Amino acid sequence: MAAIASKIFFLLVACFIFGRAETVFAEYITLNSTLFPNIHPTSWLSQSGRFAFGFYQQSGYGFKVGIWLTGAEKKIVWTAHRDDPPVSSKARLQLTMKGLLLQTGQRKDKLIDHSNNQIAVSFASMLDTGNFVLYDKNSKMLWQSFNCPTDTMLGGQNLHHGDQLLSSSSDTNQSSGRFQLLMQNDGNLVLYPAYSASTASDAYWASGSYFDRTKVNYYYLYLNKTGPRPLRVIDGNNSNRAAIWIAHDWLTLDSSHPSSNTIIYRATVDPDGIFRLYAHFDDESGKRQVRNLWSALDNLCSVKTFCGFNSYCTYNDNQPYCECLPGNDFIDPSKKNLGCKTNFIKPECQGGKENEALYKMNKLGGMTLSGIPYAVEIVEVRDDCRSSCLEDCYCGAALYDESNRNCEKQELPLRYVIRKMEEGSSSSILYLKVGLNSSLKSGKDKPPPEPKPITRTSKKAIVLIFIMIFGFAIILCFVVATSSLLIYRIGALSYKRLLGMGDFGLNEGVTLRVFSYNELRKATNGFRQELGKGSFGSVYKGTLHKGRKMIAVKRLEKLIEEGEREFQAEMQAIGKTHHRNLVRLMGYCAEGSKRLLVYEFMSNGSLGNFIFGDSSLHPNWDQKKRIALDIARGLLYLHEECEAPIIHCDIKPQNILMDEFLVAKISDFGLAKLLVPDQTRTFTQVRGTRGYVAPEWNKNTPITVKADVYSYGIMLLEIVFCRRSIVVNTMNPEQIVLSNWVYKCFVRRELSKLVLGEEVDQTLLENMVKVGLWCIQDEPFLRPSMKCVVLMLEGVTDVAIPPCPSSANCLSKGSSSGREKSRARGLLVGCKDLQPFLLSKYIIMYLG
Repeated sequence: MAAIASKIFFLLVACFIFGRAETVFAEYITLNSTLFPNIHPTSWLSQSGRFAFGFYQQSGYGFKVGIWLTGAEKKIVWTAHRDDPPVSSKARLQLTMKGLLLQTGQRKDKLIDHSNNQIAVSFASMLDTGNFVLYDKNSKMLWQSFNCPTDTMLGGQNLHHGDQLLSSSSDTNQSSGRFQLLMQNDGNLVLYPAYSASTASDAYWASGSYFDRTKVNYYYLYLNKTGPRPLRVIDGNNSNRAAIWIAHDWLTLDSSHPSSNTIIYRATVDPDGIFRLYAHFDDESGKRQVRNLWSALDNLCSVKTFCGFNSYCTYNDNQPYCECLPGNDFIDPSKKNLGCKTNFIKPECQGGKENEALYKMNKLGGMTLSGIPYAVEIVEVRDDCRSSCLEDCYCGAALYDESNRNCEKQELPLRYVIRKMEEGSSSSILYLKVGLNSSLKSGKDKPPPEPKPITRTSKKAIVLIFIMIFGFAIILCFVVATSSLLIYRIGALSYKRLLGMGDFGLNEGVTLRVFSYNELRKATNGFRQELGKGSFGSVYKGTLHKGRKMIAVKRLEKLIEEGEREFQAEMQAIGKTHHRNLVRLMGYCAEGSKRLLVYEFMSNGSLGNFIFGDSSLHPNWDQKKRIALDIARGLLYLHEECEAPIIHCDIKPQNILMDEFLVAKISDFGLAKLLVPDQTRTFTQVRGTRGYVAPEWNKNTPITVKADVYSYGIMLLEIVFCRRSIVVNTMNPEQIVLSNWVYKCFVRRELSKLVLGEEVDQTLLENMVKVGLWCIQDEPFLRPSMKCVVLMLEGVTDVAIPPCPSSANCLSKGSSSGREKSRARGLLVGCKDLQPFLLSKYIIMYLG
């Protein structure tokens, strides 16, 4: 009997294993356990069998590793390395002491988890909550998938402040999509387009969570496993874990539904950009059901970037669709959400009423815009708004609100445009400026207007008219000359009197002083002592107040047009700024064609002379760090703390001056680009000095403050190693370009080759090199902001291992082995403006 019973038990076990040929039930997963895409086992199930971890097939092109809800229609809730290409059927996944190792068979092994590799993994478990966890030998948790969410939260999972959910590309492709849900530090839960600046104008839904500014609270989004109110924002500092926002007052299923303990809650940012809460449960017949309990939005047109630039979203038969604004055509008719482009040749703007011969204004009713207008006017009638935009060269469209008679002017391209479905549902009217040649696809000019008819006049009348005009011109010239002479004498007398009275003891920083040319010529002793020479003129040493005040006078000497452009740029850029690390502009002279600028005198010259001059005068490491911080703080002020952001466009050692205390100050704003408030990017011609120019200058892409960050990164490496960025006369070709040589030595852990014979703090050296490599990334959004650079240099923020700055210069030449690439992977910690998730995406893309 015992033998028969054992045989029956063996058959039952065999049948059970055969019935589960693709999965393995395992409460604990031991070391060296392995999964294969097409060979048993392909996944590990949780104890209840509701969740599985392992390989799943994506869109028929290959396999990815993830977690899903089991059933007829399995739902992917987490994906590892979601932006990597799918692996082949030859791949395998193995639990090792270092973590989950994905072996693709192409010498590109990757760790799935981000656990501490210093502590050995002992076992793993696929929990019934949908959380995959790694443990050490003491059953202490080393890593869990809940800490690395993709587009989904499950019951029992938290989303802490600063964390985000990023939508998938589609229902069948789990790579990163176009929308993100961000848990902000102020307790507000907000939906943004993924590649936007995450400003208030980009948000299209927010929880409006209460934020008590008198306290420093810790907020997080929590999805409960049970209960009628599962989705809520929690005040973490409150001992009762009080909810400051709840998705819905009461969420229930049918009364016939079994115990709530069998419900699985899932909150997902769907590919269409809407945040939704789902419930998965088994009905009375045991069939798996899914129900949408709550949605953040019901209107897809409210999702920003649902339609692209120069298009608007509207409804047809309750279905949202995108339509081009007048004067525009779809970029790709098969992908209408990519937006539209203009179909006319934009003529040169004349300004004023002359524009009526070049443009027409199209009228659209019921329109709404989310962009920030560059000007708002109050007009009495709507035609005044139309005319104001038509005559304004910068205006591309104007939105007139009949309720408050506001006329909001917008520049092109337009974004986030919606047209209401119902007639008369909005009192807003959009006037769009369209060129009259919009139908001329070939780009031919508009035919010239017909000439006016010629009328003949008698010779006597012509002579009389000529005499009258000539006499009036003589009288006018006499009046103008007499008035000018009188005004000049009065001004000269006032000026002499003002010089005799002195400066009244006013603070020199209150306003810019206007100097005469003769005064500056005397102050510089006839422009005798030249301090340096720039692209538009020379700088001379001078004195004021009988030699008590040293000054530097910059005289613009090149072509008048270029010199005037630089003069205006310097006046606008530095005239309103005042910072410890910017060279202070004391005054100017503008007499006739003469243009001079007066600066404070910097006794130690330029940074270029300091670091590239005599080796005995090179700065020590404390001075290098202080100089790097001084320049970074000056750029931070220009980028983020001015009333309007300023892009310097020509950061290099020759434009950094050193005062008597070796405080570094930024100078030479002749190529600076001023932005309007809240503007983040601009198009402009190439500016700067070769070797320090960011790659985006050579592309047809907008320029942001990240162009200055790139130039700063090149200069930071020069400061660290006291060597120019490009040295042609070297025996080793690897050493020609400093940034490439530094990165190769960094990857090989051979930075000491660059500082032979120097006593150096290795930690400081490595941190400054890492900051420099982050700053010179080819992709602008991978570069940190100057605020983040300051924090990293001050040691407030840890510096992660940077990727190769340029994939074309590093990886294509085989300069990094697989082992070095693995060592270079990492994420910046504590710098929220770098968007950590996008960083990981591009680091993986470049390095592996």
